[in-house]
Amino acid sequence: MSSTASIETPTSTSHILDNPAWAALTGPHAHLAERVGRAARYPADVAGFHALTDHDDPRAWADLAALVGPGGTAALRGVNPAPDGWEIVRSGQGVQLVDTALRAEPDPEAVVLGAADVPEILDLVARTEPGPYLPRTVELGTYLGIRHEGRLVALAGERLHPPGWTEISAVCTDPDHRGRGLATRLVRAVAAGIKERGDHPFLHAAANNTRAIRLYESIGFTLRARTRFSLLRRTGPAVAVAPRESAADPEETAQTRRCSL
Repeated sequence: MSSTASIETPTSTSHILDNPAWAALTGPHAHLAERVGRAARYPADVAGFHALTDHDDPRAWADLAALVGPGGTAALRGVNPAPDGWEIVRSGQGVQLVDTALRAEPDPEAVVLGAADVPEILDLVARTEPGPYLPRTVELGTYLGIRHEGRLVALAGERLHPPGWTEISAVCTDPDHRGRGLATRLVRAVAAGIKERGDHPFLHAAANNTRAIRLYESIGFTLRARTRFSLLRRTGPAVAVAPRESAADPEETAQTRRCSL
């Protein structure tokens, strides 16, 4: 994968999935959003995503600087190189896949997981490393699990939720129970709930996780985009941002609306 192909800039967003975190944080997940003007993020114990309306807009970066504070960090997709006043701490290549032929169906063994199950979820995630999962990530959507003799052994659920789309995430299986198709069954079951409410499933994976990508493609997902995910640190001075109401800013409102189409 070339570095050029992996870079996304949501400046002229033609599809809502070009900037899914912003679309989610200003749409179905707005009740969770921490926002300063053209920058937004999830609470630190919910998800690590930050988002901007436009990566080429200095005002969005100024808003992000105000949101994270001096020395603060932000996890963004599609940033390379870092703008003035920021440095890339680390980055990785990723892929975005969308459902084109997935057979979605409920699973009789799948159980809905909630706040009481978080300790077990965190334990399974720590042992399988499907990606970041935090104490309140369960609030982002429906999470399903499969138990064996009472113990949680497989997991999948919903994360980013741009209007009309829902990301399937945290797909993992206990090493002692792999090879039984549990992950596929849970992906199908989560997708069934997504499609039942009229949304389309999509997901992300690390570009070097070829095993997972092959699995997703074999069950009906298709590669849509390649991207870069980066953790950036604010190195510049604190930025003073004049307070304003988002709804009173016609340009900002228009940008938000475009991201939600």
